[in-house]
Amino acid sequence: MRRWIRSVLHPDRYHGPRGDRGPFFEGWYYKLVDASGAHRWAVIPGVFLGDDRARGESFVQVLDGASGRATYHAAPLDAFSAASDAFDVRVGASRFRSDGIVLAVEDAERPVEGELRFRDLKPWPVTLRSPGVMGWYAWVPFMECYHGVVSLDHAIEGRLRIGGETIDFSGGRGYTEKDWGQAFPSAYVWIQSNHFERAGVSLSASVAMIPWIGRSFRGFLVGLFCDGVLHRFTTYAGAKIESLEVDETHVRWTVRSARQRLVMRATRAAGGLLHAPVRTEMHRRVDETLQSTVEVELTAIGDGRTLFAGVGRHAGLEVHGDLETLLRA
Repeated sequence: MRRWIRSVLHPDRYHGPRGDRGPFFEGWYYKLVDASGAHRWAVIPGVFLGDDRARGESFVQVLDGASGRATYHAAPLDAFSAASDAFDVRVGASRFRSDGIVLAVEDAERPVEGELRFRDLKPWPVTLRSPGVMGWYAWVPFMECYHGVVSLDHAIEGRLRIGGETIDFSGGRGYTEKDWGQAFPSAYVWIQSNHFERAGVSLSASVAMIPWIGRSFRGFLVGLFCDGVLHRFTTYAGAKIESLEVDETHVRWTVRSARQRLVMRATRAAGGLLHAPVRTEMHRRVDETLQSTVEVELTAIGDGRTLFAGVGRHAGLEVHGDLETLLRA
């Protein structure tokens, strides 16, 4: 019990399954953009357990956000290890922490090596009553999928050599989040950008179908970090979705709390196919792009004042699953 409480209060750390069998997955998502914006990459380490340990594996996924090319580097389950008292994860010779990564992926298709360091991290606040982005839902022991935001925005220093090309990320910006549980939601939309005209602004937004005691509901987690303040719009805090529309070219989404309204309009762009967990395997099915843009406007409910307006570049966008159910919920 004590270990479980510590894990809830430290959502960035490795949680692991209850017992030694699945289905279970846990993965961390590092978004990396160089100072010019020409190089946009995502690196995703993680672990998957099927119904028995024989069906388990660890992995590092690498996505080139400019070309859309994604590679999945599988490794044996025992290549994965994690510290019990800190966010410190290893997959083979690669190491992943909140303040940096060391990559040593030996692969004929796309070898990756190098070290990046992160500074001035902006984690989603954790309190006893609201331990991270999931709020009190983080204390519920039977959720299908849990979510954590390790850093909404941070500076990057260092270089990576990917497939023979050396990329200097010094002066660039990064974002880190994670997911764990039994499987990804059956339908969801995810939008993220921390490249606005105003430095230090970051948006992280997701809406998904959430299984809940024999039924399901549409839950959402939205945070806009601006001028040192995190503006939160979440299901558990009583915020509402005013509209959600998805077509072939755009995602249009408006949420409101008691005092503020947030309007998001994201453009859809071609991306790469990432592996995502279903209950039986890591299945190649999720189309993710880092080439979208997202227009954001934050206004006050009372007098309609515009509190922030801007366009986020190099935006991450995923639209997946049974959208009809998600949109009409």
